[in-house]
Amino acid sequence: MTIKTITPQALRLLMQEDAGEYALIDVREQGVHSQGHPFFAVPLPLSHLELRAAALMPRKTVPVYILDQGPELPLAERAAERLQSLGYDNLYLVEEGIAGWHAAGFELFTGVNVPSKAFGEFVEENCGTPHITAEELARRQGQGEKIAILDSRPFPEFHRMSIPGGIDMPGAELVHRVHESVQDETTPIVVNCAGRTRSIIGAQSLINAGIKNPITALKDGTMGWYLSGLDLAHREDRVAPAPGTEALARSQREAKAVAERFGVRSIDLETLGKMQAERQERTLFLCDVRTEEEFLNGHLPGARHTPGGQLVQATDEYIGVRNARIVVIDDCAVRAIMTASWLIQMNWTEVYALTVGPEALTEKGPAPGGDVKKAETVTPYELDAVLASGEAVAVIDLASSLDYRAGHVPGAYWAIRARLEKDLVFMPAAGLVILTSPDGELAHLAAPEVARLRPQTIVRVLAGGTDAWEKSSLPLESGETRLLSEADDVWYKPYDTSDRESVRRRMQEYLTWEVGLMEQIARDGLARFRKF
Repeated sequence: MTIKTITPQALRLLMQEDAGEYALIDVREQGVHSQGHPFFAVPLPLSHLELRAAALMPRKTVPVYILDQGPELPLAERAAERLQSLGYDNLYLVEEGIAGWHAAGFELFTGVNVPSKAFGEFVEENCGTPHITAEELARRQGQGEKIAILDSRPFPEFHRMSIPGGIDMPGAELVHRVHESVQDETTPIVVNCAGRTRSIIGAQSLINAGIKNPITALKDGTMGWYLSGLDLAHREDRVAPAPGTEALARSQREAKAVAERFGVRSIDLETLGKMQAERQERTLFLCDVRTEEEFLNGHLPGARHTPGGQLVQATDEYIGVRNARIVVIDDCAVRAIMTASWLIQMNWTEVYALTVGPEALTEKGPAPGGDVKKAETVTPYELDAVLASGEAVAVIDLASSLDYRAGHVPGAYWAIRARLEKDLVFMPAAGLVILTSPDGELAHLAAPEVARLRPQTIVRVLAGGTDAWEKSSLPLESGETRLLSEADDVWYKPYDTSDRESVRRRMQEYLTWEVGLMEQIARDGLARFRKF
């Protein structure tokens, strides 16, 4: 099959028209993507393409525009070949990649989740979302004032660091759970996240729902708290309880009013069935916005867990096709409606809310991943024995550089899968190479590639990956000890370093970047957020 090309100018015109479905995927590593990309480019690194493509682009006939760095780092043709092998048949290479886009004079956005971050700034500016500074909140807390601090992030982020006195209530859960946790309508409510977006969207969600309490967003979130010299709490585990009957009824009434205001269309299972019958013509995303525990205990067949707050905060991590149909699912007619209302304001034009009962939640466990052909494996204890024997063995870890830094098999090298052909030369010769990744899936994908590059070498995969090694109570080594590839695979959060001055500098740079997005999207002209 011949792969077509498209010029940056033609691609830009298509994005301006924003009429039909298309996917613009950036196949560079996330860290490189964060250095500059078009507004609607979706990060889908070549290293992980087989594992993520189906979730981001469920319809194989959708037009896919493939973006790479350009001549200095050509990845697009390799990505197209892999997509062809997965059944995608409408592929275009963006001529000259990012270099061509830049040469054409078009805007490049740094950072990640740019459409969602820019939308948060848009909401604050256009809705006048009230905020409170860290200093003011700390002062009022110090005076003994009763203030409900609702942290709108997923629990792992909250557990890592939080505002003292906070309670975890992720984005889509705010309207759903607020009445059970804050029963006095005179109690001030402060919504926070790590930075700005989820604080703003969370506070405005409560305001849009008509919650009567005084509501503010914590300006700059936990970063603002840290920059003000205040102490953060760590390893807290206070989670907002699920609503009782009376609290849920109130939330449902409020969500119904939100649906009427923002034009959220509700559908039933029969209508969903008709949409599913059209999946060869229209891309359909089934987004279950309940908690992970609820999803694993039972969900609609074909749905994926996309927690509501994260779906708004990082839309490009869940939905890879512009102008697709999106069905947002819950079991209470609150979380789906609130999430859908935000997607509509982001200018997703076909968004529907679906409320389902327990009888429809027949599928259990995680959504299926990519179909990965398995290589021969060794168990963690077998690998431990080989390492102890002194044989010429090399372990290559293909996890993210952050995961590798946190913990890896002692003596393991680290590499980026997409760069193995170039970077394996830095590894000493070994008769046996054992590949690993957190759950082993990425290692299985890389095994035949390493075998082709080192034909005289025996290649195996660590069964269950590094997770299985750790669960076997075998030792881990930490730090950036043996890097074969440049560690630019992920976007590092401001606090992903132990140097306090670096943390402060990067936090301030990040917050400045977020605020500056409004000016940049005005120059770019592609964003069409909706005002109500």
